[in-house]
Amino acid sequence: MIPGEKINLRPVTKADLPLINNWANDLDFNSEFNNFGLRVPDYFEKGFAERGLLTAASGTLMVETKDGEMVGDVSYHQQQYGPNDGSRAYNIGISLHAKYRGKGFGVEAQKLLAAYLFATYAIMRVEASTDVTNLLEQRALERAGFTRDGVLRKAQWRNGDWHDLVVYSKLRGE
Repeated sequence: MIPGEKINLRPVTKADLPLINNWANDLDFNSEFNNFGLRVPDYFEKGFAERGLLTAASGTLMVETKDGEMVGDVSYHQQQYGPNDGSRAYNIGISLHAKYRGKGFGVEAQKLLAAYLFATYAIMRVEASTDVTNLLEQRALERAGFTRDGVLRKAQWRNGDWHDLVVYSKLRGE
């Protein structure tokens, strides 16, 4: 478990799988910014059975309040900027239930996830991207210590259209 002040991050357990599978296909939970289409009903079960949901290549962690209430999840995946291991970074994402947004849980979760990745892997960079219109997430990333790098034009296909993304990064030691 990765403890924070308001929330903890922890590995996904087998008991969590039905919940995160439901979240994956719940448009209200995912909001317009995380709607990438429906996933097969046992998407997370297959990944959990094959490799677990925490590997060097990618991972998902549960976000829970100090009293054990499920708030959402955070995830990461490798991003390669060159052919060697030294050119590897991690891109992170977050999904929070609507009733927990705007309470600082997302800021803390993203800080904790970045710290975990820096402590676990020999990387220089953790990054996140969000839709240019998602101003709340942009502010959350800035509050979590990320710096705005720029805009990736029409980089993401979501909800039947191409979207521009704002890219943020946090470097080791920042």
